[in-house]
Amino acid sequence: MIIINKYELMLIVNPGVEAERNTEILERLRATVEEAKGKISGVDEWGKRKLVYEIKGQSEGIYSIVTFTATPQAVAEVERVLGITDDVVRFMTLRQKA
Repeated sequence: MIIINKYELMLIVNPGVEAERNTEILERLRATVEEAKGKISGVDEWGKRKLVYEIKGQSEGIYSIVTFTATPQAVAEVERVLGITDDVVRFMTLRQKA
């Protein structure tokens, strides 16, 4: 039995990156989800916002909210990829209630 859940992922990218790099990170996230038979249902780009506290020496970040459906294994792979991506400042994935 394959378990597919709804997830929401908040992504904060280094504010000094070019728009193309931010798009590249989001496309890599999309490709990782879709390779694992998941589906992106929405990407909400909030743009540059001030952080409540400094993270990795940054006081601002480029925020994006991604909603998708996927298996827990796909989420683990997405988090692994984001964790090794240099320009990602912080991310958090939440499973939405059905």
